[in-house]
Amino acid sequence: MYLGITPSITNWSPAGDEFSLILENNPLVDFVELPDNHSSLIYSNLLCGVLRGALEMVQMAVEAKFVQDTLKGDGVTEIRMRFIRRIEDNLPAGEE
Repeated sequence: MYLGITPSITNWSPAGDEFSLILENNPLVDFVELPDNHSSLIYSNLLCGVLRGALEMVQMAVEAKFVQDTLKGDGVTEIRMRFIRRIEDNLPAGEE
């Protein structure tokens, strides 16, 4: 919602712990061109960090990585999400 885009959720794994977020339009790359000597840079990797951080706030550990990137000539931007585990709250002894 913050970026004004709605991703499509596709490619669920058989176990149900992985899926892909497909961004038809990635507003972070609208006015960006990668220099030739930095072609391996994943410019929008910030989005993976935002997703991981937001899900950690709701007690979920996930892995997020780029699979496709429009900045590198792909048709869409695809972020692959994998659920790792639920994070348990560990309170110090005596605190509840």
